[in-house]
Amino acid sequence: MHSIPGIAIVTRPTRLEGLRRRWGTLGQAKFRMVQAQVQEAERRGGGVPLGRGKRRGAAKAQAVATQADFTEYEREDSVYQRVIDGLERDLRAFGIPVKIVDRAFLPNFDFGLCSVVVVVGQDGLVANAAKYVGALPIVAVNPDPARFDGILLPFRTDQARQAVQAVLQQKFRARPVTLAETLLNDGQRLLAFNDFFIGAATHVSARYVLEAGGRSEPQSSSGILVSTGAGSTGWLSSVFNMATGVARFLAGGIAPPPTLAWEERRLAWAVREPFVSRQSQASLVAGWLDEPQELIVESLMPEGGVIFSDGVEADFLPFTSGSIARVRVSEQRANLVVG
Repeated sequence: MHSIPGIAIVTRPTRLEGLRRRWGTLGQAKFRMVQAQVQEAERRGGGVPLGRGKRRGAAKAQAVATQADFTEYEREDSVYQRVIDGLERDLRAFGIPVKIVDRAFLPNFDFGLCSVVVVVGQDGLVANAAKYVGALPIVAVNPDPARFDGILLPFRTDQARQAVQAVLQQKFRARPVTLAETLLNDGQRLLAFNDFFIGAATHVSARYVLEAGGRSEPQSSSGILVSTGAGSTGWLSSVFNMATGVARFLAGGIAPPPTLAWEERRLAWAVREPFVSRQSQASLVAGWLDEPQELIVESLMPEGGVIFSDGVEADFLPFTSGSIARVRVSEQRANLVVG
């Protein structure tokens, strides 16, 4: 007996839920935050402990400020939970299974049982989900336009049901988004919607051998960024902003940062803060990776080397001595529904 393809709704914990998980109760979280603010007030007062009366006054003032913060957290959480409940109710009306998938369970969820994936959250949740859903259409919903810009979230909550219906009826348009792929010599694989970071897990220099365009050299740097078109206006842009600022300071030529369309079958890469020494060079610092070209990186780090994607440091591949990474345009694409 075959299962009916269903709908997956991908969600994330709100800030309020994050506080609850960290402190156990919201009351405890509020108490901790008030105490931190009172201590900060003492530090700003020259490190002299506040008297009892002043402490009470400071505590009251900070309690009011903290309550205001919590009110915002609570409003944000209320809006988000209301949107999820409403979407689940609307989508169950199609008569097919609907499953709520928390972000933490994305790597383990079987999306092969789904016909469409609805992502409800900020842009980062779309990037995170896209790596696990394969070629399934993604309906990305902005649950709170007053708080989130939603570059990757084309649908409002009142448009979500119609967008899912269009997918189920195969009457939708999707924008294909190029993903990046890293393959290690031990067979491990990682995808990136926005970018890869290849380097050291801490603020120490990463050591490796970089090969690009038939040339190779040993390097010591703050790591390598490899970006897709979707990610080219993010982390990668900060590297080029720095380069532009340095060039302006030195009165040199200023080149515009590279731009990539989301669909473009190429990647951009850049080395962060390369250091020149007797054992390291810096002639390979940036370039393009057109399909099917590869950036090959061999780790020279006995410990602490990592590769992670889209800023999710907890989901990484160990990249230590003996590891060789090949980075390229992935055959897999993300399909973002646009209408």
